[in-house]
Amino acid sequence: MIFDTHAHYDNKAFDEDRETLLNSLAENGVESIINVGASLQSVKNTLQLIRQYSFIYGSVGIHPSEAKELTDSWMDWLETAATEEKVVAIGEIGLDYYWKEPEPQLQKYWFIRQLGLARKVNLPVIIHSRDAAKDTLDILKNEKAGEIGGVVHCFSYGVEMAREYLNLGFYLGIGGVLTFQNGKKLKDVVRYMPLSRILLETDCPYLSPVPFRGKRNSSLYLPYVVEAISQIKNIPPEEVIAATNQNARKMIRNIPYNNSICAG
Repeated sequence: MIFDTHAHYDNKAFDEDRETLLNSLAENGVESIINVGASLQSVKNTLQLIRQYSFIYGSVGIHPSEAKELTDSWMDWLETAATEEKVVAIGEIGLDYYWKEPEPQLQKYWFIRQLGLARKVNLPVIIHSRDAAKDTLDILKNEKAGEIGGVVHCFSYGVEMAREYLNLGFYLGIGGVLTFQNGKKLKDVVRYMPLSRILLETDCPYLSPVPFRGKRNSSLYLPYVVEAISQIKNIPPEEVIAATNQNARKMIRNIPYNNSICAG
């Protein structure tokens, strides 16, 4: 079954039908989800979701665009949150230079601090990197993040940069962008990289695959991404699903298979 390694089901886009949607996933072939924190509030929301749903796991961290929220006290709180059962990663953390704020130096400071937190609590990292390929890579190398492990979420760079991250031992998160007509660069990356390093993700409610581009995304649409990988790799969709599920469990320290998918 499918493992969605990056979702934001706490987002307000799901307020009207969250429970119904989540309870429909099992019958549609989705086994497990990582709900990813991006702000202090979304981390709090994520903790609530992982307590409520047996098949949802959590990641706690602060997105670079929200770096101004962080203080030493909040870092202490994140460390406590990271020890909660079913928290399986630190993220999403990293750098985002698409927007002018916060300034890069502030983003870098809290990125490094959160990498240190991941090392301290022995959890992999979920990396956000947008228009910041070199700085992200330099920090990961300087901080020896290959020893921590994790995934470069929503990978958006080319084959050369993919090689660098793969050489560090990171997985690459592949989602709906792979189905876009202008997604040639990502198709080249998927063609180049080994199946053993691909993780499926939605980033929902964002980045819906074709034919749902522009609409709210959900884990229900991941079969379209699976099919795109299947065609590029010339392998059956079932092989893509099995391999990416196994990859996800390896990254997050082999959590058990066959979770009971129900509200609890």
